[in-house]
Amino acid sequence: MPQRYFLEKHDWSHEKPFAESFEETPLLVAVLTYMGYGILTIFGYLRDFLRHWNIEKCQVAREREEQKDFVPLYQDFENFYTRNLYMRIRDNWNRPICSVPGAKMDLVERVSHDYNWTFEHTGKVVKEVINMGSYNYLGFAENVGACADAAIESTKKYGVGVGSTRCELGNLDIHEEMEQLVARFLGVESSMAFGMGFATNSMNIPALTGKGCLILSDELNHASLVLGARLSASTIRVFKHNNMQSLEKLLRDAIVHGQPRTHRPWKKILIVVEGIYSMEGSIVRLPEVIALKKRYKAYLYLDEAHSIGALGPNGRGVVDYFGLDPKDVDIMMGTFTKSFGAAGGYIGGKKELIDYLRNHSHSALYATSMSPPVAQQIITSMKIIMGEDGTTLGADRLRQLSENTTYFRRKLREMGFIIYGNDDSPVVPMMLYMPAKIGAFGREMLKRNIGTVVVGFPATPIIESRARFCISAAHTREMLNTVNIYHILQYSLKILLFLLMWEQTNF
Repeated sequence: MPQRYFLEKHDWSHEKPFAESFEETPLLVAVLTYMGYGILTIFGYLRDFLRHWNIEKCQVAREREEQKDFVPLYQDFENFYTRNLYMRIRDNWNRPICSVPGAKMDLVERVSHDYNWTFEHTGKVVKEVINMGSYNYLGFAENVGACADAAIESTKKYGVGVGSTRCELGNLDIHEEMEQLVARFLGVESSMAFGMGFATNSMNIPALTGKGCLILSDELNHASLVLGARLSASTIRVFKHNNMQSLEKLLRDAIVHGQPRTHRPWKKILIVVEGIYSMEGSIVRLPEVIALKKRYKAYLYLDEAHSIGALGPNGRGVVDYFGLDPKDVDIMMGTFTKSFGAAGGYIGGKKELIDYLRNHSHSALYATSMSPPVAQQIITSMKIIMGEDGTTLGADRLRQLSENTTYFRRKLREMGFIIYGNDDSPVVPMMLYMPAKIGAFGREMLKRNIGTVVVGFPATPIIESRARFCISAAHTREMLNTVNIYHILQYSLKILLFLLMWEQTNF
């Protein structure tokens, strides 16, 4: 049965119902899914046997015969999934795009004659494919308009690259302007920008925690957060997703028992969560997390990669969505790669925090500065969202994104599909479950000029494969109705039942 959660009224002002649904996988579907993976595994071992005896051509990387006594460079068993399962449906990913990835896009047509080991371009272009996969939440991924014009002028003035780090000769006035604007947008004292969103997490968490510190991480946190936590040499403990009882138990145990063996108090306890979880479409229960953080004197690291610009009446993320005080979040992290149509990431917080990171962050000290046109894209798009461009374009886009999200989720539910996540999340996972459906669904959607993202194990639990739709403000109601996307989805899933056995044998 669907599980729906509602926030209880505590000492925060936000009283909006918190509705999320995560329907458990039906038993029959789970059994069939495990059977499917079992069949694929058996055939995978059979194919490996044939490759070993050169009956079937082996196209994977492996050591040469003269290197057989060396320590192996390629781990055979670890590549089993990639070799025998992923490769069969690889045509669903890394599709070349030859246009702006906006509401619609053009794809380069490609074919494979060796079951996706290699691809050939046919020279044709698939036109006007509806883009349901890009994180273009506010529609700023465009090559016309105020953002594009400003980026062009910035390129003429500064060039496209800096060729130095911020602390050497790569600190431009446009970088300073951008960081001041970001701090004002977030409602914090100061902020700092980085050229890569992934590195914003993986390279800054080690600067904030170290040996003798404890990191409490949500089990569904992004790989960049997991990597950053591991690089920090801190002790890591994982709590169940959005489960405040699990988090509180870890906090209480950490304070009562202290560090292992010595039982000394932890130097620092850092809670790490995301605003919107990109695979589940769920929103962090931030008011409750903040309440626990205050009660147990911990620090809070909030990753708003998917929520900044996409949530809240002012587009300022999950803090704005719940009507909370930004000062209650110690480290506010986010990226410019999604709602702002740019690249890079940021960290916002107190001035002392940002000054410390400028001197201790590996991303700040060793990474090349952000490209000036990218910085200008961020400045222009953020001013539009804030309404400082003198128009209502930003407010209109925020409203359109909310309406599109509500409309899309409602239609899918009315049709009987199982979808995950929060009612207000523009990330909409639709469950497919069976492995053969992953490839078949992506291909059938593309045949109907709809580009989607399909996801399976190991990116998701083995029985929770899914298609993930990312809604954009650029998706007009007329566009969705013209292509009749919902009926196409319904038709596609019906024919998947007939394709299932065929796809299964093709593996």
